Amino acid sequence: MAEAPLSAIRSLPSWLLGRAAARGRALVADTLAAEGLKMWHHVVLSAVRDLAPVAQADLGRSVSLDPKDVVGVLNDLQSAGLVVRAPDPRDRRKNAVSLTGEGARVLARCEKGAREANEALLAPLSTAEREQFMGMLIRISGTDG
Repeated sequence: MAEAPLSAIRSLPSWLLGRAAARGRALVADTLAAEGLKMWHHVVLSAVRDLAPVAQADLGRSVSLDPKDVVGVLNDLQSAGLVVRAPDPRDRRKNAVSLTGEGARVLARCEKGAREANEALLAPLSTAEREQFMGMLIRISGTDG
């Protein structure tokens, strides 16, 4: 069997972006682990802060997470005292999720750590290169920033 064409693969933008993303995720994951959290915990905490009080179903849709996975993440966060679930004031048949004071403090530390991790990721780039790189990432990612 022929050896994999690593030079051809490693020259693909998709491969390079994947490697950069994996490095960035690892840097952020290490920071979150120091708080006892994983990536989805951070994502959900951030969304709860931005949307609270938010129904669990709406929360899942906002972060593109399967409803059963939302429940698991929320169970973890509630057990840690970072979020509370209470009947939704707009529809008492649903649960609304909000941050606790401790959840807000942990989220602030996670956000600070994530910024520092991303600074480390982009350290080889100048300020101008970072701005240009971020603009290009936004364009090719299909997001509006």
